Amino acid sequence: MFTNLVRTLNGWVVSLCQLLALFVIVTGIIKALIIYFKYVFSNSRSAIAFQASRLELGYSFSLGLSFLVGGSILKTTIAPTWNDIGQLTAIIAIRTVLNYLLLQAINKSSSEPERQSKLSAGQSKASLTENH
Repeated sequence: MFTNLVRTLNGWVVSLCQLLALFVIVTGIIKALIIYFKYVFSNSRSAIAFQASRLELGYSFSLGLSFLVGGSILKTTIAPTWNDIGQLTAIIAIRTVLNYLLLQAINKSSSEPERQSKLSAGQSKASLTENH
């Protein structure tokens, strides 16, 4: 009785994790497309649109992968076999590497606009001091 209840709840939670991952990723894709199409036709802002949409995709993929890892862990908690554990290890390793690479790309992309704005501010200060 109790075991059946736990298995049923586990199945629902795993399905919920997968559904949440799907929702987060699809929402991120839609938001990224909206950001991209909003600014892509402006020549001066097309690079900014590309970076902003890419960041939005990265954040949603990272969160979606986290939900999928959680669902994979829960899926193997009920009477796992060695084959299940091996598959879980491979899945978690691949998803963790993907998540790490996504976060590295996000950090790099999010720090580039700050660096570019500091460079442009420094250049404008330098041009002001040269003119005086």
